[in-house]
Amino acid sequence: MAATTSALAVQLHGAGLRHAAVRALDGVSLAIRQGERVAIIGPSGAGKSSLLHLMASAVPPSSGSLHVLGEQPWALSARARQRLRAQVGLVHQAPPLPPRQRVVTAVLAGRLGQWGVLRGLFNLLYPSDISGARRVLAELGLADKLFVQCGQLSGGQLQRVGIARALYQQPRLLLADEPVSAMDPVLADHSLALLNRHAQANGVTLVASLHAVELALAHFPRVIGIRDGHVLFDCPAEAVSEQLLNDLYANEHLAPAPDQPAPFSVQMPRC
Repeated sequence: MAATTSALAVQLHGAGLRHAAVRALDGVSLAIRQGERVAIIGPSGAGKSSLLHLMASAVPPSSGSLHVLGEQPWALSARARQRLRAQVGLVHQAPPLPPRQRVVTAVLAGRLGQWGVLRGLFNLLYPSDISGARRVLAELGLADKLFVQCGQLSGGQLQRVGIARALYQQPRLLLADEPVSAMDPVLADHSLALLNRHAQANGVTLVASLHAVELALAHFPRVIGIRDGHVLFDCPAEAVSEQLLNDLYANEHLAPAPDQPAPFSVQMPRC
């Protein structure tokens, strides 16, 4: 039986996205159930980040339809859309954290969308939940960086602060865009395991884009392969074959221009 819209965290039907003359996504149809954990893989420029930003309601689709947590974000008022976004966490590959901002403030900012203006402003001067920030940072091995300025951290540490911020937010839908790309293999594995444990324990829907195929297959039950803005396959992790991966990454250095037809069929292969 097909899942109803209310049972879905994200649903896209024929969704397209263009940036000026560049086609980032073209006719994407996906349904992600509440509580699912999904990895998105594909070559650079395939549209992975664009898809996550679409799911985050950061940009409207150029065509097709989008539902997030049972709502059509771009049919809502600006205030209602902001309330919806407060239920969606987005971990950036390069977290946009001001260099002089303290780590504790960066983490607690995860709940700014749920707090009133006065509490948010007060929190900038006097962090209101130091123990909560320390607790989530400790899970990522960063408790000792609580009062350090973000500008003093390495790229991998900044990514872990970004993850801590999203976990502290307690969203219903957690989107992660290359969240471990600057980490060493051990930290990357630990951080993805933590995201998955958190999602399972709290019924959170987790969608992450990853360059490292082995991490996607190891940590996520469902894997979606994207190339040139199209979904090439959508499979359980155990069904992702070497042939599917060869098709996904074949001739990456010879990829066509974004506004040119793909040189291969975009019919989804069997998993």
